[in-house]
This record gives sequence, C-alpha cells and structure tokens, in this order.
Amino acid sequence: MRIAVAGGTGLVGRPVVARLEELGHQPVIFSRRHGIDLTSTPTDDLAALLNDVHAVVDVTNAPSADPDSARRFFGDVTRRLFTAGRLAGVQRHVLLSILGIDRVKGNAHYAGKRLQEELVTEQAPDAVIVRAAPFHEFAAMVVGWTRRAGTAIVPPLLVQPVDVTEVAKELVDAATIETSPGRIDLAGPRPEDLVDMARRTLRARGENIDLVPSWQGPLGPDMAGEVLLPGPDARLGSKTFDEWLASQSASGATADREAAEG
Repeated sequence: MRIAVAGGTGLVGRPVVARLEELGHQPVIFSRRHGIDLTSTPTDDLAALLNDVHAVVDVTNAPSADPDSARRFFGDVTRRLFTAGRLAGVQRHVLLSILGIDRVKGNAHYAGKRLQEELVTEQAPDAVIVRAAPFHEFAAMVVGWTRRAGTAIVPPLLVQPVDVTEVAKELVDAATIETSPGRIDLAGPRPEDLVDMARRTLRARGENIDLVPSWQGPLGPDMAGEVLLPGPDARLGSKTFDEWLASQSASGATADREAAEG
C-alpha cells in the first residue's frame, strides 16, 4: 500500500516510515524537509501527492506558545489533510494523539490536539485515533525545554511511558489492517516518575544538570496525580523505561534536543 505519513521525519514519523518499509509498503512522506509545508502547500498539490494513497497517518507536531496558536496549527493542518484526502479518495485517516487529553485543560498543546481530535471525529467517522502515553524520550525533552545555565525544571509527573517503536507499530497496523474505527489508548508496561526518569537519563548520558522538581514550567499542576495514567482498557507495550535507557548513550542527547524543538 501507499501510506502517507504527515510529519514523517519526526520522532514518531521516522519509526512509522521504517515500519511501513519493513512490511513492504510505500511511505509517502509529508514534511518540510521533503518540501511540503502542511500549513501552506496548496490543497490541490497535496491531493496530487495523495493519489493512490490508501491511508494518511498524521503524526504532525509543532511547539505551542499559547492555546490559540496550537489550535490554528493543528486545525489548519487537519482540515488541509482532510480536504486533500477527499479529493484523492483516501480511505482511512489515522491520528496520533495524547493519553489523558480530556483531563488536562490548562496546557496549550493539549488544546490544539483536542481540536484536532474533534475535527477528525466529525469529518472522518471511520478514522482511528491512537492516544499514546508520553514516550521514553519525554523526560529528556522536558529538560531541553526548561534548561537554563545548568538547571532544568521538571514537574513531578506520574506517567506510564511507551516506546516510540511500539507506537509506530500501532499506527501502522491501524493504517494497513482492517481495524475498527474509534480510539485506541496505548501506554507502556509500568508507571514512572518523570523527575526520576530525567535524573536517570542524564546520568546515563553523562550530563550534569541540576533538576528542580516544580510545577512552574510548561506543564502545570492539572497534570498531577494519576491523570496521565492509562485506564483499564488501554493496550500496554512491553518495552520498559529501563530497557530503553540501557540502549541510550551520550549521543542520544542531541537527537532529543532536536525533537524537543520540533
């Protein structure tokens, strides 16, 4: 199958593309690095690129300074993909979203993702929405967002991190295998404390940064407690944070800083 991957060069997009190629499918990558800006490329041009494409997997992402800018980005990208997809006859839309998105109201990024989910639900009743827990890289990404002169603020979140390759597999399965439309919740095998994750990641990479546990950074106290943990019906991946950490090295710090910057 020809499968379009919107955001195909990002942290999740790369393993999605790799998984498609591994299974013998043909990925069609939409990204700025491939000359396609989903906020400005004409819809007719996008539709031409979607010719003979069976499904769109949307893993687009962007920094969110405020709720309005997040809603503009995710709303515009989603509407463009739907319009182009209808013109090209795309049969399925698969969206990557965030676990616990309904429980967190004060986060700008979440506001944009909620609008994206609403548009997908309204315009593509047969779509599949995969709500994933934070990735194993998330703690290092938060450090990258808040790092100032050897100090970084990390909120004391409780999360159940999932490996990006397991997220990619779920997205590819939803795009290529007959899957019931609706929502899939996906998390890792066990809960972790984000501050501890950050400390262990930095130690493994040989980085000396003073971590300040605080809610004064970009992630607020409405994420406290168990709001980001999966419910009883969630699918659970198998790769633990410890197993992921064992595969990391100092060279991984650059990749995570690039991912944090979008």
